[in-house]
Amino acid sequence: MRVIGLKRTKEPVEHVAEVYGPDDLEAFLAQSELLVNILPLTAKTRGWIGRRELATLPRGAFLVNVGRGATVQTDALVEALRSGHLAGAGLDVTEPEPLPAEHPLWKLPNVIITPHYSGAHPGYYQHLGELFLSNLQRYVRGEPLVNVVDKQGGY
Repeated sequence: MRVIGLKRTKEPVEHVAEVYGPDDLEAFLAQSELLVNILPLTAKTRGWIGRRELATLPRGAFLVNVGRGATVQTDALVEALRSGHLAGAGLDVTEPEPLPAEHPLWKLPNVIITPHYSGAHPGYYQHLGELFLSNLQRYVRGEPLVNVVDKQGGY
C-alpha cells in the first residue's frame, strides 16, 4: 500500500509517501482508494467530508471513520454508498451518535459499524492510568503536563 496523508502542514511524516496540505484536498482525495478519517470535531471540521469530497474519491473507494462522526455529512455518505460510488464504509463513529435503530446505515450491506471503541487496545487502560498519574505528579511539581488539550484548536 502506498500511504499518503493530509494535514495542516506539509511536513514529512515517517512511513507516509506524500503529505498534502489543506489546499491540496482535491488532489489528495482523487487518489485515495481508502480514506481513513481521524479528524477531531471542531468548528472547521464539522461536515468537512460531504458530497463533493466523496465524489472526488475514486469510484470503488472505501471510507473508514474513526475520528468524529460529525466530520462526515451522513446523508452524503448514505448516497455515495447506495449509488455504489463508495464500495463500503467502516464506521466507528456516526452522526448522530448513537445511530437510531431505523437509520439507513444499519441496513446497507457495504457498511460495518462498530461501537465507537476503535482506540482501545490491549493495555489501553493501564497506559491511560499511567498517563494520568504522570500528569498528576507533573502538576504537583509545577511541571508542564503532557497531552494537553489545545483549547484554541478545539482538541
